[in-house]
Amino acid sequence: MATIKDVAKLAGVGVGTASRAISGKGSVSPEAAARVQAAIAALDFRPSSIGRALSKQSLGMIGLFVPSFRGNFYGTILETTDNELRAVHRHMVVANGSGEGTGREQALDAIDFLISRDCDGIVVISHELSDDDLVRIRQRMPKLVVLNRMFDMMGEACFSVDHRRGGEMAAQTLLDYGHRKLAVIAGPTTAPDNLDRIEGFLSVVSEHGIDPSAIKRVESNFTPDGGWRAMKALLDQGRDFTGLFCANDDMAIGALSYLRHTGISVPNDLSIIGYDDVDAAAHTAPTLTSVHIPMDEMTANAVRWLINACYGDELPIEREFPISVSERNSVARVRDSAPTTKGRRKVV
Repeated sequence: MATIKDVAKLAGVGVGTASRAISGKGSVSPEAAARVQAAIAALDFRPSSIGRALSKQSLGMIGLFVPSFRGNFYGTILETTDNELRAVHRHMVVANGSGEGTGREQALDAIDFLISRDCDGIVVISHELSDDDLVRIRQRMPKLVVLNRMFDMMGEACFSVDHRRGGEMAAQTLLDYGHRKLAVIAGPTTAPDNLDRIEGFLSVVSEHGIDPSAIKRVESNFTPDGGWRAMKALLDQGRDFTGLFCANDDMAIGALSYLRHTGISVPNDLSIIGYDDVDAAAHTAPTLTSVHIPMDEMTANAVRWLINACYGDELPIEREFPISVSERNSVARVRDSAPTTKGRRKVV
């Protein structure tokens, strides 16, 4: 493998001149620069990333922690982060929660890995880590940005949406279609965004004279398998509801699958609304009505904020991410119910 000394020798210049010609920093005559470039091409020379890092005091890498590589939700975060970094010629190092220990311990281990790899900054999305955990991580890694949650101690380094409003919109959608006998498949109680959306949902049904304690609720994890098991648990208690809110789309997809297995028709027998509006929601059978969370926009702006913090760029940053409802075929009007005034929704 060719070295910078080989390039300098072939070009007939000193190593310092070759280094300046490669980095673009410092004075080099056009003739010398041309000879260096010709030598690089002839030798197929690739500058060492470590060498570049030593000169710039940066590896040009951003770390990303996601709890899992599975599921539609995290795929959007991974793709968007990679796209934003590539646009500014930076790279992504990804770690997820795996191995032994609790979810919190796995998250802390993964973030330790990213810090040990000398990432310039880190993007974190996790409901297992407490606010205090994140503050301690920021003390070690000041250039830290947090996705999908807000708390005062992190200030402008947090990017999220109003999940309570999202839950309110889910409830209003089912109510608008005449559903008053409702059930909920909720996510983990350890997830603050899940709690917000469930609280928003229950607040709206309460305003419409429905006792929240009368609404059947099953907690599960944010996976299709979790949705399958939760749907079974709800039906085992009796099918006395016509509208179902699933706290994310992966669980809604699992619920749809279980209902097909049991011969229950959606939306003729039961209407379902999901949450997140992942790409797969438009391709389920029937297509899934879902609360649309602009996760790609939220992620893009969080990553741009971190790029600015790490590299001194001045990329534009947005912080308002409006929520809407993508109406598809999994929600229908209850038979014999009268139409009501619709809330603001995005129809797909």
